This record gives sequence, C-alpha cells and structure tokens, in this order.
Amino acid sequence: MGDPTREEPAPRPAASPTAGETEQAPPLPARPPPPYVFDAADDVNHNRSHNHGDNHSDNQSNHSRQRDPSPSPQLSPKPAEFAIPRKAVASGSRTPSLTLEINTSQPEDFEGELATNNELPSRDTLRKIGNYIVLDRDGKTHPFKSLFTGSNVARRVLLIFVRHFFCGNCQEFLRSLSEAVTPDALLRLPVSTFIAVIGCGDPALIDMYVSETNCPFPVYTDPTRSLFQALDMTNTLAMGTKPAYMRKSMTRSIMESVVQGIKQIPAGNALKSGDQRQVGGEFLFEPRDLVTPVSTPRAEKTQPVGAFEEPSDKWATNGKGADHREDEEKTVTWCHRMKTTRDHAEISELIEVLGLPAVRVAPQVQRQSSGGGPSSATSQTRKGRGHSMAEQIRKLSAEQSRSPLA
Repeated sequence: MGDPTREEPAPRPAASPTAGETEQAPPLPARPPPPYVFDAADDVNHNRSHNHGDNHSDNQSNHSRQRDPSPSPQLSPKPAEFAIPRKAVASGSRTPSLTLEINTSQPEDFEGELATNNELPSRDTLRKIGNYIVLDRDGKTHPFKSLFTGSNVARRVLLIFVRHFFCGNCQEFLRSLSEAVTPDALLRLPVSTFIAVIGCGDPALIDMYVSETNCPFPVYTDPTRSLFQALDMTNTLAMGTKPAYMRKSMTRSIMESVVQGIKQIPAGNALKSGDQRQVGGEFLFEPRDLVTPVSTPRAEKTQPVGAFEEPSDKWATNGKGADHREDEEKTVTWCHRMKTTRDHAEISELIEVLGLPAVRVAPQVQRQSSGGGPSSATSQTRKGRGHSMAEQIRKLSAEQSRSPLA
C-alpha cells in the first residue's frame, strides 16, 4: 500500500494508537547541504539551523516553502577542488563598506582666474627646450632656440604665445600690437629687437591668421604644445575682465571666429586651430652676459632683423659678428603668463618693456587705454615680471639722438 516511490517511513512503535488519537507523520530527513558546499560544517545557514533549537521549526518551514513541490533528484556535492566554502561571520561584525573618494575641489579649467605665476624660466629649462620643434607657415621645422639666438637673429626677441588660431581675443591683441609696435619702430632701437608669434594649431592656418590680424611679424606653431607646457602656460576657458586692447565686443569676436572656422571646412582645417583651452603669454629673450657690448655692431645695422633670413655676402664674409652672435647666450628677462583667455599683457606695458619711446606710439596707446595716456603702464597695472634692458635701451637711444653721426 502507499506510493512505492516514497521513502519508507521510520518503524512505528509496537503500541497501537488509542482511539481518538491521530497518527503523526514521520519527520522529514535532514536537508542535504547546498551543492556548492563540500563540507556541511562550513555552511553557516546549515549549522545555524541545527545549532539553534528554537529556530529549527522556522528554518524547516522556510526550507519547505523554497522546495520545489515536484520531486527532484538528489544532488551530490562537488569535488573538493571546486568547493567554495562559506566562512562564518562573528556575531555583530559587519564587512566594512568601501568608500569612494571623489575630488570635489574646483577644476583647473572653466572657472575663475588660474593661479599662475610669472616666475622667469630657469637656465636648465631653456636649455632643455632649445631643441624643441616649431613649424613655420610651410610646415618646415625649426629648433625653438633659432627664434631667439643665432647669427641671423635679433639680439632681443619678444616671443608671444597665442591661443588657437580662431581665437578672436588673441587676434584682437595682435591687431592692436601691430598698430602700436611696428617693425620700423623696432629698427630705430640701438639694439636689434624683434617679435615673433607662436600658436598651437596646424601650420596650414598660419596664412589665414596673418591675414586676419595684419601681423607683420613671423608666426610659428607648436601643435604638440610642448613649449606651452614646458614654460608653465596652462589651460582655461575663463574670459576674465575685458583688457584695454579689446576694441570689439565679445559677441562680435565669437561670430568672427565661427565664420573663420566655417570657411576652413572645405580645406579640412576647421578642427585644426589648436586646443581651445590653451592660453599663452609673452617672454622677452635678451643677452645674459651684460659685459657684452649692449649697442648693436655697426655691421649688424645693415642686416635684416627677421628670423631665418639669409645673410648678405658682406655679412657672411665678416666673421666678427657671426662668431659673437653665435656664442651669445640668451635668457628670459621678463615674462607674463595668461590667467584667462584674454589676459595678454597690455600694449603699453610691452612698449615699456621693449624700451620704445612712448611718444611715437602715444595715439594708439591713448585710444586703447581706458583712462590714461602713454604713461598708463604703471607698476599697479603691470601684468608681467622681470627687469629687461629697457632702461639701457632708452639711454642709448638718447645718446644716439644727440650724436651728430646718428
């Protein structure tokens, strides 16, 4: 009688039940350990159900609810090499939660003025970056040091680092600078002085950049931005306060930049203007050894002051100037690093640093200044740091003007 497939119940006691008593079902066999536990002693839940008598009935009912009503074959435990023992946890102890540390400090980009400084680059830094490569408008490579030192380069060179080639702020700065400081004004100085511009975009955009800014000075580019980083120029998109050299509204500058980018789409250069977060600065390179004659040699005055121009036959045969100029070490005597996207040094400060007579460019300075004349570049408004040879240049200019041979 009964289902033959069912497990035989435990033998009944010899005494028959009395009338009125109901027959009790035999207890269920102990539940086998889970198939992923090899040793039942390591099963915390299994041990707990047998160790706590008061919870035995509850555990049994839970096992009954979780059990599939249909009969299932008995699962044998896995071999020892596949066992994943579950270790018991001490009562009251909890696994420590993992804490994710998030940097909530203000990012360097996009907000506020950057905490940059105007420390002069060290001699080691200048030697290290001397062989870094810049590209000209034709994509030809030049060592960085060839822009400020060598036999065919001016003894004093102001290098201006600008942002991407579509930046309307830097373009407006170069327009103002080109009107106030001309190559002719630099040629009148007793020591050969020149200016060069370095961007960070594709060299194919240099011609466009020169055309938009009317810049009379050579423009180069450092697409890798290695020079920007080595000279501690950093990244930001903050605009900052409006400088005196900005004569256009911000809306107009942005619209002109967009139009310039659209025009470059057919040539495939719309996205090659350079990193828009990169900001630049100004660095003045001058002779390090003050014992060297400050005045320009007479033979040098007939030579072009632009970089990378071929020397004339007379200069090539005259070894005096070439030997002297080739060995002359240059250093940065004054510099300024931008804190915002329109934080170039004011034109009046550059005029002062270069040693140019303010009276020759007074109309431009007065038009750009918000409330001052040629002397508006006071110590309170200066952005850069350092001591250039400007004072010596002015003294030599005064002596030259008094000389009958000048």
